[in-house]
Amino acid sequence: MKNVGTIDRTIRIVAVVAIAAVVMTGLVNGTLALVLGIIGVVLLLTALTSTCPGYLPFGLSTRARVR
Repeated sequence: MKNVGTIDRTIRIVAVVAIAAVVMTGLVNGTLALVLGIIGVVLLLTALTSTCPGYLPFGLSTRARVR
């Protein structure tokens, strides 16, 4: 069930790009870089699939409703 809308997807992708830039430039390293990398992968996967498992238990959706 898709529950991530266009604006939400865009924000997630922008966050992934920012995380990648910070990690690749070496501004963060070690454990923090690993944690940010994992967060980035999760954000990217949820943006690409338009599905956020974290929204499901609460019945949340940022997708526009079709009339």
